[in-house]
Amino acid sequence: MNKIAFIGLGNMGIGMAQNLINAGYKLNVFIRTASKSQELEGDFEQFQTVIETAEDADIIITMLAEDEALKEVTSSKTGFLQIMKKDAIHISMSTIAPETSRELYELHQEKGTHYVTAPVFGRPNAAAIAKLFICTSGDKIIKEKVKPILEILSQGVYDFGEEPGAANVVKLAGNFMIMASMETMAEAFTLAEKQGLDREKVAEFFGETVFNAPIYKNYGTLIAKKQYEPVGFKSELGFKDARLATKMALDVNMPAPLLSLVYNRLMSALANGKSDSDWVEGISGGVSKDAGI
Repeated sequence: MNKIAFIGLGNMGIGMAQNLINAGYKLNVFIRTASKSQELEGDFEQFQTVIETAEDADIIITMLAEDEALKEVTSSKTGFLQIMKKDAIHISMSTIAPETSRELYELHQEKGTHYVTAPVFGRPNAAAIAKLFICTSGDKIIKEKVKPILEILSQGVYDFGEEPGAANVVKLAGNFMIMASMETMAEAFTLAEKQGLDREKVAEFFGETVFNAPIYKNYGTLIAKKQYEPVGFKSELGFKDARLATKMALDVNMPAPLLSLVYNRLMSALANGKSDSDWVEGISGGVSKDAGI
């Protein structure tokens, strides 16, 4: 069985790592916050540095929130790329810019190692019960080698070809669609509330009829109830994704007025001290504030 190193045990990574342990893998883990290791159960070993964690690993999984953090643990002087054994595989599961994946792919090629892009859709509760959706891109043979591992973590793995940044494009486009859907629901439910209706009943109706889809049902419930705890995905990370999606649009001279709206909605949340709030609050709370409720 492949030796796996897991780097990035935040809200998402902790559940993903636990599912791999449950499936019989022994994990080497690197955790910046020591107390996080107490949330894991089973066969794992914790290390103090990235290099120690990744040494002799066949597969290194990274689940980090920011492009710069990913580059730091991968290609810096203290990063694992310098000690990866030949033909080892790095699975990058973060939401990052496509160009970051392209850059890391080239660096791995130079070292005789491999890079697979595999960002995920789903909140921490979905990660904990292995119900994520995973998009992949990269070399076909390498993707096939890691697919059994990705299947342990998900309810579906969807491939988008061999271009390393392709799966990141899909991920950022998808996160934009989620943000836009949240803005739509927040405005609609707030409109109903301002007109004297029960916003929860309105959300329930739409979720069971013409908008009977997971995003509208799950996020719709949170928005309708103004349920912003526990925090599953911070507003600052939502804004980061809106910023990356905006850059993608600018790079290809594409007007994106709706993207600009959610970008500014989340920027406003950050400006008002809501960086650590859930992005549901960042968007829905902003709509309610604007409406005076």
